[in-house]
Amino acid sequence: MGIRHSIFLIFLSSALFIYFRSKVRFGLLRSLTDYVVLLAPINVLIYLFSKVGHSPYLSADEFPELQPLKDQWQMIRDEALSLQDTGQIRQATGYNDIGFNSFFRTGWKRFYLYWYGKDLPSAEASCPQTVTLLKSIPSIKAAMFASLPPGAKLVRHRDPYAGSLRYHLGLITPNSPLCFINVDGEPYHWKDGEAVVFDETYIHFAANNTEHQRIVLFCDIERPLHTKIMRSFNHWFGLKVMGAAASQNVKGESLGFVNVLFTYFYRLRMLTKNLKASHRQIYYIGKWILIIGLIWLIFW
Repeated sequence: MGIRHSIFLIFLSSALFIYFRSKVRFGLLRSLTDYVVLLAPINVLIYLFSKVGHSPYLSADEFPELQPLKDQWQMIRDEALSLQDTGQIRQATGYNDIGFNSFFRTGWKRFYLYWYGKDLPSAEASCPQTVTLLKSIPSIKAAMFASLPPGAKLVRHRDPYAGSLRYHLGLITPNSPLCFINVDGEPYHWKDGEAVVFDETYIHFAANNTEHQRIVLFCDIERPLHTKIMRSFNHWFGLKVMGAAASQNVKGESLGFVNVLFTYFYRLRMLTKNLKASHRQIYYIGKWILIIGLIWLIFW
């Protein structure tokens, strides 16, 4: 068996492992052709070396270093309210936020506080106490205020990289089961001052079916891993790869090169979406020719 065939089998077996690890799944074909497959071998390695369990939700007690966030949640809430009142928790100003671009169409909004080693002057000016607190906790790699207004929702999705876990701290919530997140089929509704930790590589979705605002402190927490080599790799990957997806709160703040490229890529994406709407059969024929061609070029 050649090297390229071996690599193909590694990607395929890793993608199948990830597919069968969860209760809630996309269709097999979609799962195997999703861009997330590109990180499947890395994610499987991270799952194998993970110090924490493999359930959709994890106990916040497993992360004692995050307790200061709960202890000072009212201070954090006050800075979030100030931003909300001045309209600074909002959608991206352009196609420059690849990680969350699709969320804006269904009402989701955000204000970045910190992103994988990238400081944001607007956050330090508007939320100095929260930013200082976040930077005092080394396991926090990214953070933002995330808003889900009345009637807003997030469609089913999964995040691409297993090197982090997602932390939500309820700041301004309806305190109602009608405003919830569902991770791998298990629902949770946010509550003021309460924290939840979940594995965002499971399929999840959210909705606010109330008439009240929901704002949470949203953090990426570095997943605890066995061995120094794996911890060093995960830290490096976060800074270099995830850091390249840095976005901005206001014009003038630096963009990661992935988002710089995304501004151009989105124009091409819009052309393909128009083709799908007007000539659906041609779109799918072209899509599969491209997918099969790429697989052939890479692995054969």
